[in-house]
Amino acid sequence: MQNEPLSIAHALEHAARFHGRVEIVTRQTENGSIHRYTYAEALRRTKQLANALQSIGVKSGDRVATMAWNTHRHLEAWYAIAGQGAICHTVNPRLFKQQIVYILNHAEDSVLLLDAAFVPQLEELWPQLTSLQQIIVMTDEEHQPQTTLPNVHCYEKLIADQSDEFTWPELDENTPSSLCYTSGTTGDPKGVLYTHRSNLLHSYAINSGEANGISGRDVVLMTVPMFHANSWGLAYSCPMAGAKLVLPGSQLDGNSVHSLIETEQVTFSAAVPTLWKMLFAHLDKQGGQLDSLRQVLIGGSAVPCSMIEKFEQRYNVHVVHAWGMTEANPTGTMCRLTNEVDSLSPAEKQKIRVKQGKPVFGVNLKIINDEGAELPHDGVTMGRLMIKGLWVMQRYYKAEFDAFDQDGWLDTGDIATIDPYGYMQITDRAKDLIKSGGEWISSVELENIATGHPEVILAAVIGIHDETWQERPLLIVQSATDSNVTGQQILDFMTGKVAKWWLPDHVEFVSEIPLTAAGKINKKALREWYSNRLA
Repeated sequence: MQNEPLSIAHALEHAARFHGRVEIVTRQTENGSIHRYTYAEALRRTKQLANALQSIGVKSGDRVATMAWNTHRHLEAWYAIAGQGAICHTVNPRLFKQQIVYILNHAEDSVLLLDAAFVPQLEELWPQLTSLQQIIVMTDEEHQPQTTLPNVHCYEKLIADQSDEFTWPELDENTPSSLCYTSGTTGDPKGVLYTHRSNLLHSYAINSGEANGISGRDVVLMTVPMFHANSWGLAYSCPMAGAKLVLPGSQLDGNSVHSLIETEQVTFSAAVPTLWKMLFAHLDKQGGQLDSLRQVLIGGSAVPCSMIEKFEQRYNVHVVHAWGMTEANPTGTMCRLTNEVDSLSPAEKQKIRVKQGKPVFGVNLKIINDEGAELPHDGVTMGRLMIKGLWVMQRYYKAEFDAFDQDGWLDTGDIATIDPYGYMQITDRAKDLIKSGGEWISSVELENIATGHPEVILAAVIGIHDETWQERPLLIVQSATDSNVTGQQILDFMTGKVAKWWLPDHVEFVSEIPLTAAGKINKKALREWYSNRLA
C-alpha cells in the first residue's frame, strides 16, 4: 500500500481542488462587513502567506503564534504555518495578562499574527515578552493601526507581492503542527503539542457518522474560537469534507449569531452552552426561527436537559452532546443513540441524551478508583475518568516526563460513570466533587437541574465547609434581569429531581457568574468570592 505521510496542508489542497467553488464567509473584525471567497482562493492566499513567512525568516520548527478571532486570515495562517513545518501556536486573548505573557515566553514564539483590536493589549505586554521578534497585524493597509510595537507588518501588504506558488515540504507525519495551552485554572497554563498525524486522524474521526457527520452539503458556522481546544477540529475537518465555512469574527452575541445562521443558511454549528443561552435570549426577546439549522454540537460543559428540549421541541434542531479536552485534540466522546438505546422509553432515552456519550473510534475510556482498580460500567459507580487513544497527548510541552501512566492511560481529572451501553457521563471535576457526610454530591448535576428553571440564566454549585457534614453544596444563581425568583422557589423546582440530602441549604444570587477564558464556570473565582464574603 502507498504510504504518504499525513499532512495538514493536504486538507486545504483537497478542498481547493475538489470543492474549489465552495465559499468561506467571514464577518470581518475591522468593521463587521462580510467577506466572501472560495477554497480555491483561500489556498492561493495561504501559499502567498507561506512564502511571506519564509521571507521574514520563519523556519521549520519555529513557533509562530496567532491571537485572533475566527476569520479567513486566521484560517490561512493555520495552514501556512503548519504546512511549511513550523508550529501554529494559538493564544487565547481572553486569558489574564500574565497568563498570555507566560504562554508566549514559554513557547518561545518568534512571530505573532494578531487582529488589529489586540494591538493595544500587546503594546501593554511587550516589555515582558522575551522571544517575539516580529508582529503581523491581520488586516489591510486601510485599517492598519498606529503602534509603538517594533517590527510590525501589515498582513495584506506583506502577502501582496508574494507568489501563490508554494511546494509544501514532505514532512514526517509526527512533525509537530500546532500548540495549544490549557487555561491554567489550577496553575500555570500547560502546552499541548499536536502533530500532523494526530490532527488529521482526529478530523477523520469527527467527520464520521457517529460523530459530527459533516459533509459537502453542510454549511458550518464555526463559533468555537480557533484559539480554544484546536477549534474542536473544525478548521481541518470542514475543508476535508468540502463544507461551506462561516466564520463569525469577534461578534458572538445572540443577534449576530442568529443573523449569520439565517443569511448563510447554516446547517451545523458547535459551541459551549453559554453561547446557545445568548442565542436563546435573543430569540426569546426578538423572535425568529432556526429553519436551516439541522444540528448543533454542544461541549465544554454539561448540557442541561432543558437546552436539549428547547432546541429540539421548539426549533427542530438535533443536539449532539460531546466531551473532550485540550489534551485529547480535543474530542473524546459523542452522544448519538444506538439502535439498542433508541428502543428504550422516551424518559430513559432522555437520561442518556444528557450524558457525554460513547468514545469515537480511536479513543478508549475507563474509570478507576483511588487505588487504580478498574470500576464497573453500571452507570452508577463513579470513578476517575482515564483516556488513551490515537490523538491523546503523551506529555505536556517541554515537560520532562510523560503525563500518562505505565499502561498509557491519561487521568482526565474528571469523575464519571459509564453505563452498560457504553455511555459516559461526567459527574464532576475531581476537585469540584462535594463530600457531604461521607457521600459524594455532583455539583454538575445540581447545576444542570437549577439551570432548567425558566428564570435562571446560569447556576454554579461549590462545596462550603459544614461543621456537621464536612461539606454542603452552595447554589449560586445568576437570574434573568427582570426576575423576582426566590431561592426557595428554585429549591422547590429542584425537589424530587435528586436525593433530598443533595439539595443545597442556601441559594446566593449574583449579578454575573464569572467564566473562564474557555467559557466555563470559574469555580476558583467563586470560591474566592465566597471566602471574601465571609471575611
